[in-house]
Amino acid sequence: MVGEIRRKEILEYLINSVTPVSGTVLARKFQVSRQVIVQDIALLRAKNWEILSTNRGYLMNHPKSVERVFWVCHNGEQIEAELNAVVDLGGVIVDVSVQHQVYGELRAPLNIRSRRQVQQFLEDIQSGRSKPLTNLTSGHHCHKICAESEEILDMIQDAFMKMGIFEK
Repeated sequence: MVGEIRRKEILEYLINSVTPVSGTVLARKFQVSRQVIVQDIALLRAKNWEILSTNRGYLMNHPKSVERVFWVCHNGEQIEAELNAVVDLGGVIVDVSVQHQVYGELRAPLNIRSRRQVQQFLEDIQSGRSKPLTNLTSGHHCHKICAESEEILDMIQDAFMKMGIFEK
């Protein structure tokens, strides 16, 4: 397959995918090496396509109409309820950040948009591979959340308020 045609098909595949697609899956699908896929992704990015790299694979950064930063505070037992509330209402958790007294702002991309991704995130945390950033700040943190409308963001804020975790 010619490179330009393959890149067009990779782009179409990523646009239609709601979950991240690994380089291995793309390599198998297009019968090329993973390194060729990495190069193709770099070329697509050079043409201004916003393709995110996550720990689960490549994902298109679909334009969202609105976004808001929510400051929250809760313990580790409330992480699942917090994240599920966002995705159940149609939001996407873009990232998490904390304001550390020594290091300043620490930010980590999440791009969680489904209950399945919430479960994968929780499994990664529970496996002991890592700890939540909020452990550094006694539960205080913020999320950038995207949604299709201000109404959805308002519903997410209401859910956080009912859960007793909303700060500002």
